[in-house]
Order: sequence, then C-alpha cells, then structure tokens
Amino acid sequence: MKKTVLITGASGGIGLAFAEVFAREGYNLVLIARSEDKLVAAKNKLEAQHPIVVDVIATDLTQPSAPLEIFNTISAKNKHIDILVNNAGVGDFGNFSDADWDKQHRMVQLNILAMMQMTKLFMKPMQEAGYGKILNLASVAAFQPGPLMSVYYATKAFTLSFSEALFRELKGSGVTVTALCPGPTETGFVDAASMANSKLFRSLKVAKVEDVAAYGYRALMKGWAVVVHGFLNNLLVFSVRLMPRFMVREIVVGVQGNINKN
Repeated sequence: MKKTVLITGASGGIGLAFAEVFAREGYNLVLIARSEDKLVAAKNKLEAQHPIVVDVIATDLTQPSAPLEIFNTISAKNKHIDILVNNAGVGDFGNFSDADWDKQHRMVQLNILAMMQMTKLFMKPMQEAGYGKILNLASVAAFQPGPLMSVYYATKAFTLSFSEALFRELKGSGVTVTALCPGPTETGFVDAASMANSKLFRSLKVAKVEDVAAYGYRALMKGWAVVVHGFLNNLLVFSVRLMPRFMVREIVVGVQGNINKN
C-alpha cells in the first residue's frame, strides 16, 4: 500500500517542490494551501505524471481552527498520514515598532502555532502505527537573532528547538522529526515578506527550490534531526557559534540592510 504525505504551503515554492519529489517516489499526497486553483492545478499535473492519488484541502492555516479541521477532514476519509511536511510559513521585513500587528500575529499563528498543532494531531497516529516522519521547515535564521525580521527569526528558532526536542522524545518510537534549515531560496517569500528593500537576497547565494526539497527529502528519509542546506549556509551556522553575540547582531542587520541605526 502506498504511503501518504501531507504537505502544507504546497501551492508553490518549496512546498510544491516537495510534492513533486514525493510524487516521483510514488507517495500519495494531501496538499494544503490557501489557493484552491493552484492546488487543483498541482493535483492535475502530478496525477497525470505519476500513478498516485492527490487530495487537496484549500484552507488558511493562519486561522486557529484550520489544523483541527484538516485533521478531521482526513480522519473522516479514513486516511492515515505517514509523513507530515510542515512547510507553510511567512515573514515580514522592517522595524518591529513599525510593523503591522495583525501581520505579526498571523506569522506567529502560522509559523509556530499551526505547525505545533499539525505536529500534535498527526504525531499520535504515527506513534500508534510505529512509523512516521515529520519535517518542519526551519531556516538558517534559526541560529541567530534577526534585526529587521525579529519575529520571523524568532519563529524559526522556535521551530528548530521544538523539532530537536521532539526528535529526542520520539527516540525508539519509529517516528522521527527533522528540522530543515535552508538559506535564501527562490520562492514567493520576498514579496510576501515585503523584502523589496532588503539586501539579503542580493547579498547571499539563492538556492533553487528543487535542490532544497531534494536535500530535505534525503535527510528526512535518513531520519536526521537537523540539516542545513548548502555549504556556505553550513559555514555561516558554524561561524555564528564562534562569534560574540553583539557581532552576530551587527552582521545580520548589515546583510539585510541597516535601516535601523540604533
């Protein structure tokens, strides 16, 4: 029997790239995103190219009720999720004091609370089955503070810490949790995060979504706890551990574009 993978944020970017990877490997899919049109287009394409079944659920994970609604919808169809990919996320750029509060709140709801609840809901059936894999999309941002993107960096630090802790809690259960930490990647993230004025994506090498998804898939299958995509990103993460914190803060704000001189 084919295993089933649930992927959030699957209408584009890294999420859609993950869907393509798992489809090639013969997994059935449940794709989650806000845009029903994009999900249906992905479903039609993937089912035409591969002998798999793709279900789509159009919902907004910034709504607190969404994770439980997704779980109940899938349970009502007697589907079992073998692999969960918590990919959906959003960012914002600028000084926290000037930020739109509703956007910050939605970011925490999506990047942290929805990810937590999706993990909580689907983890227990995996434990009961004695098999399961969960991939949480963190970021190289998780390893340092992020002036001008303070809440986003903090949500990714949470994701990394949370995932590592669960990895240890689940030891011996047959269920693994992997935190994937890419650097800047070619997605719609820049526009969604209002980063037109940031130097980050101009200063650092930008990865292709296909490469990030393929790397994340291999790490997930091997059951690794934390993986950083790209040699330069690994070097960055290693360097951050050796630097004084004041220096790390200044480097990050300099790379992103220092609109805050304080």
